[in-house]
Amino acid sequence: MNPEIIGYIAAIFTTAAYIPQTIKVIREKNTKSLSLGMYLMISSGIAMWLIYGVIIESPSIILANGITLVMSLFILIMKIRHG
Repeated sequence: MNPEIIGYIAAIFTTAAYIPQTIKVIREKNTKSLSLGMYLMISSGIAMWLIYGVIIESPSIILANGITLVMSLFILIMKIRHG
């Protein structure tokens, strides 16, 4: 079995996990209950995973973390603006 298949399956689950929170922030524009520290750390970690994926040339890591980073940064920006 190609290990990238496992990577793509993991990518679907981890990326999809951000969708409900992102939709909720878009709809409600309310981030009061979200932790700024958590989103600073998670966004930094996701960015590092993305860089790692680029270095090792892993499409599944690049795709998942690229999409997830956009959502995480969006929530972080909304937290800073509307926190």
